[in-house]
Amino acid sequence: MDEELRRAADTAVHQCLGLGTDESLVVVTDDEREAIGEALYDVASDVTDDAAIVRYPPGDQHGAEPPEPVAAAMRSADAFLAPTTKSLSHTRARGAACDAGARGATLPGITRDVFTTGLDADYDAIAAHCDDVLDQVADADEVRVTTDAGTDITFAPGDREWLADTGDVREPGAFSNLPAGEVFVSPTDANGTYVVDGTMMPHGLLGDDQRLRFEVEDGYVTDISDEAVREQVEAGADEVGRDAYNLAELGIGTNVGVTDLVGSVLLDEKAAGTVHIAIGDDAGIGGDVDAPLHLDGIVRDPTVYADGDEVTLPTATA
Repeated sequence: MDEELRRAADTAVHQCLGLGTDESLVVVTDDEREAIGEALYDVASDVTDDAAIVRYPPGDQHGAEPPEPVAAAMRSADAFLAPTTKSLSHTRARGAACDAGARGATLPGITRDVFTTGLDADYDAIAAHCDDVLDQVADADEVRVTTDAGTDITFAPGDREWLADTGDVREPGAFSNLPAGEVFVSPTDANGTYVVDGTMMPHGLLGDDQRLRFEVEDGYVTDISDEAVREQVEAGADEVGRDAYNLAELGIGTNVGVTDLVGSVLLDEKAAGTVHIAIGDDAGIGGDVDAPLHLDGIVRDPTVYADGDEVTLPTATA
């Protein structure tokens, strides 16, 4: 096996999962992420005799449910790793697996470069930065985000819990993205404007003069400046109506090892000192909206206020 892939897979299986010799693990992958899936399976197979890999065609949309046999495999395993083209993070399949006691991580849209660099990280440091940000925002009634690019939006977390994605998935039912590094909440309300100037699908990394503008009122996105993003949300609305426009997430990146945005939402939303805001499904992160999409947009150089006090954000290390 390629040594760089091996090292990254070792981090996922040993440091993040802490897979035991008597445990079962399923790797869920698809036709476009097979090499990473196989690397994870090979490392897991060195630990336990009860490792399996399942593969299916890439989904049509982030948050689309996998085939039922895949969901069943996730529910029945002690642990899972899911390097897939489209995200399984916010699916009922992933939620049901964790509810059944499985622990694991999704790696949506993972590429070889993101896998080998994003998992070369100090996860103890990531956890410490998560704790620091949580201490500043967890009890706030109102969180405001502003940027020089035009963002000015206020969120009300309400009674929903801020969560941390540290990469540590050693406890039953634990879940994380890999690469990891963010704190996030599904707000009960949001109002204002946010301007994405970092990364957002289907565009990837935006150009220097490219801006995607979103208007938000009473917790729903009411106007989307970009046609391609708007079409994705409209497609979701054909299935679930207004819920597709739900303002689903406010996240703050805490991975100080991510020094540059590269066009991968999975990695870029973790970049220390950035904010990401998502549209659509939030049922998997503490909300109550079940929608067939979850679209994150990364906002560069934000200023964040918790009940009027500026939050000290972590900064990337060279």
